[in-house]
Amino acid sequence: MAEKDGDGWLDCTCGHKHWGRHGAAGLLLVRNGTVLLQHRAPWVHNGDTWGIPGGARDSHESIFEAAKREAEEELGIITNLLEPLGTFTDDHGVWRYDTVIVRAAEDLVAHEMNDESQEVEWVTFDAVSEKHLHPALARDWPRLYALIAELFI
Repeated sequence: MAEKDGDGWLDCTCGHKHWGRHGAAGLLLVRNGTVLLQHRAPWVHNGDTWGIPGGARDSHESIFEAAKREAEEELGIITNLLEPLGTFTDDHGVWRYDTVIVRAAEDLVAHEMNDESQEVEWVTFDAVSEKHLHPALARDWPRLYALIAELFI
């Protein structure tokens, strides 16, 4: 159980390579009819797209622990300002990406912490699909939006 033992690519039965030897997790931060999106740097996998903070899950971490750690590393957020509400799983059998949907406190501040991000922005629910989204987020956004609607609207 070493720190960062999740880093690495995994060949998936879907025909793609996925980052995270033990799967991956991210945070979908929601407040006041908006979600926080991260403009990914051009050099990262599926770069120059908008997504959510997330990354490889280490073997000793829960889904929420991994998602919080990644959001702290990438966006500098204070995670005690989050209330977890639900999880959406993109399950590939041998690999999975878990999106933890959280309510973000009004005073939560996020900004680019490293070179993985170009910018962050609170985007209204209706405007999310207008962004050039990470392919997985683009595919899953309708289902995520439906889940958000159940939890918030």
